[in-house]
Amino acid sequence: MSMFSHIVRFFQGGGEMMYPIAAVLVVGLAIAIERWVYLTITAVNNRKLWNAISPLLAQGNFRQAVQLTSKSTAAIGEILSYGLARISSARRREDIEKAMEESLMDIMPRLEKRTHYIATFANVATLLGLLGTVLGFIRMFMQLQAEGLYAHISSLSTGIWQALICAAAGIAVAIPVHAGYNYLVSRINKIVLDMERAAGEIVNIVTENGGPKSP
Repeated sequence: MSMFSHIVRFFQGGGEMMYPIAAVLVVGLAIAIERWVYLTITAVNNRKLWNAISPLLAQGNFRQAVQLTSKSTAAIGEILSYGLARISSARRREDIEKAMEESLMDIMPRLEKRTHYIATFANVATLLGLLGTVLGFIRMFMQLQAEGLYAHISSLSTGIWQALICAAAGIAVAIPVHAGYNYLVSRINKIVLDMERAAGEIVNIVTENGGPKSP
């Protein structure tokens, strides 16, 4: 028997609850992959922009750095644009820091978009597996009640088989989906940390070049 036949037999043995469990797996992984692609592109674009403006900032060429950040679609470009645009008007170091913090708050929802759904799907998969387990045992006891002492082990085993398959399927789906959620959260945290570090370096460079000082 081929692997595909085993999978089909396993799926059919789990009963009707296997369909929502499979749907949770497909939707959860689809969101995780889409978020992974988005975060990867964001990280790459941030790195490219920072590598491009770092030499300009070191030379104190803030005007050209602003031109690059304003034209860039990178997430970090928005943060740096807010800060660099206030170099001439800001009187204090804290004004630049506050501007970049506010822009980061605008970017965070885009980084975290739909990510929380993945954790929800992991919990739903576990609960669906538990529900399928309960339904399987209900089926078994209903069969036992209907047949009484004449109940055959083969008819009872169908309910047990369904219960165990649903439990296993729910856990098997929840594990990769939840692992994907944790991975994406770590990627988001790293991107945010890199942007905060870049913002801090810009504030330090501006201060060293005679820009706004702390009171």
